[in-house]
Amino acid sequence: MSSFEEAETEETVTCLHLTFYHPGQGEKMMFRCLDFCRRQQVRADDTAKFGRDSSLCRYSLMDTRVSRIQFSLQFYRKLHTSEYGFEVKNLSKKTKLTVNQTELGYLNKIELPLKCIICFGDYQILAEIQEGEAVDYFEIHLHLAEAPILQERCLPSLQ
Repeated sequence: MSSFEEAETEETVTCLHLTFYHPGQGEKMMFRCLDFCRRQQVRADDTAKFGRDSSLCRYSLMDTRVSRIQFSLQFYRKLHTSEYGFEVKNLSKKTKLTVNQTELGYLNKIELPLKCIICFGDYQILAEIQEGEAVDYFEIHLHLAEAPILQERCLPSLQ
């Protein structure tokens, strides 16, 4: 047998693709602290937090209208299955978070569908789950959209 035949079977890794858009991203550069170049590994028991405070959030948005911790993403295994998913939780007391058409108030959470749009203020984030089997970690791959993800839809501005 060759070493190829004896090698461990590779696991596929669940990857959450997040595509960010904000109408002022060109001049305000609120995404300058995000790494759009590579996939980032996150431990399965870790919570990926997004917000303004870089000491609390793994993913910092450089905008004073964003809450210190805006929202979090939690990886989990669905009960009685081998499937994995993500929950998004709104951690902002001032700004509602919308997942597709569902509005989340402070501390509300919802399971992310395989493809959805997360909105708060003028921010639009397209979330797409690429399913995998790995249990110890998942990956997040950030992308930057040049054009609005939602067309012709009024979004409430941050207060």
